[in-house]
Amino acid sequence: MVIKTKKYQLTHSKYIKLALGMLLRKQWWYGFGPLAIISLAFITNYFWTFLIIGLLIPIGYILFWLIQFAGLTQHEMGKIMFYSVSYDIDSKQIIMKFDAQRGMPMQWNTIKTAAKTKEAFILSFSKAQFFYLPFDIFRSQNDLKLMETIMSRKNLI
Repeated sequence: MVIKTKKYQLTHSKYIKLALGMLLRKQWWYGFGPLAIISLAFITNYFWTFLIIGLLIPIGYILFWLIQFAGLTQHEMGKIMFYSVSYDIDSKQIIMKFDAQRGMPMQWNTIKTAAKTKEAFILSFSKAQFFYLPFDIFRSQNDLKLMETIMSRKNLI
């Protein structure tokens, strides 16, 4: 069986928000370093120095990735993620269809991780590349259930 979706276009702002949120959920434990530096502020005589350094490190890290994700929206290789496409999904592959004649197949083994949120499936290829498939692009509840079944068979969720 093939799941055919409606056309969907991921916006730049939605992409940046999702990518940054996924990165922070994966790498939350990086916050222990700045917390250790901030805790040094309370036990040494250099309170403001350690406090400022402890706050600037996570702010700089988040800004770095924010710039990277925003830059990908403008880069030629990243533009394919922002086309208005529909998807044909089966147990062998996912086909991004730009129109009736043009499409790009993606094998399931290229997907590193997947997640089911309250409003969508997120299929991730790397830190910066993913498919965002909101539930409202699926034509029926059966398509949603089939998608979930395929993903569980592929050990993605």
